[in-house]
Order: sequence, then C-alpha cells, then structure tokens
Amino acid sequence: MARSRWPVALGLLALGPVLAAAYAGANLVAIRAAVKAQIAGPEWAGGRLGPDGMTALGTDTGRLVSWTALLAGVLGMVYAVIGVLLRRRGRGRTFLFVLSGVLIVPYALAVFVALLNPVRMAAELYDSPDFADGIPAWQAGTVAILVLAGLAQAAGLRMAAAEGRRATTAPGEPQP
Repeated sequence: MARSRWPVALGLLALGPVLAAAYAGANLVAIRAAVKAQIAGPEWAGGRLGPDGMTALGTDTGRLVSWTALLAGVLGMVYAVIGVLLRRRGRGRTFLFVLSGVLIVPYALAVFVALLNPVRMAAELYDSPDFADGIPAWQAGTVAILVLAGLAQAAGLRMAAAEGRRATTAPGEPQP
C-alpha cells in the first residue's frame, strides 16, 4: 500500500496564504525604509506625516501592496480549500479542476502587478527621488515570493488530486 503524501500536500497548500502575507510584510518593511529616506531627503522640508508615520506616497504604496497580497492570499485560501475537497470521494472533482484553472487568471494578475513593482512605479509617478533611493535593492525580488507561493500550491494541488484519485479507485482496480 502506498504511503499517503497528504501532510506534505496540505503543507504546500497552506504555503500560498502564508507566502502572500510574507510578500506584504517584506514590502511594508521596504516601504518604511523608503519613507525614512524620503523624510530625511532635502525635498521633504516640512511635509506632513500621517498618524502612522507614513507619507502619502508610503500610504499609497502600502495600499497597493496590501491589495495585491490580499488578492493572492484569498486565492491561496481558495486553492487550499480546493485541495482539501479534491481529496474526498465523490462527484465534483471536474468542477474543482475547472475552477482552479479559472482562478489562475486573477492569481496571475496579482503576480503581474507585483512584477510591475508598484512601489517603484509609484515613486516615479509621485516624482519622489528620495523615496525611490530609499527603496532597498532586495524589494524588487519580492515578486518571487508570490511566484513561489503559486508553485507550491500547484504542487500541493497535484498531490491532493493524486491522493483523491487513489481514494476513489476501487480496491483491485488499476490506478490511472
């Protein structure tokens, strides 16, 4: 009898929302560093800060990153639920496969937005060189976190589907 890979699949499925939160956290750290550089820069001279210590640019970029991470995180949760449902016996597996294929479009949109680097783009749009100079070099690589989340969940979904296929196969029948 084959050993169950379900714990590994479940762990991979859970990585999606966790890594989406990590993407948001890493970017918010980078935004805070850029805000500090913006405030210390010569162009700031008496500008106002929000109650959270952020400039308008910092707040706007934080929102962009948060919405991107929220979209990826919610979709990651949906993929985790789909993975759990794929493991069960019964009907509906085809619908779940189709749904997972359709949901890749908004997930790809979130990755595309992250790839465009909204923090850097907003700094250029606001014409704030001090903010742009304060963005850490590693911030551009945070898009890889979302790509890794998607790949982990795809592997987890595949493992869950295989586990479900084994569960629906009658004893003695050859497995597809």
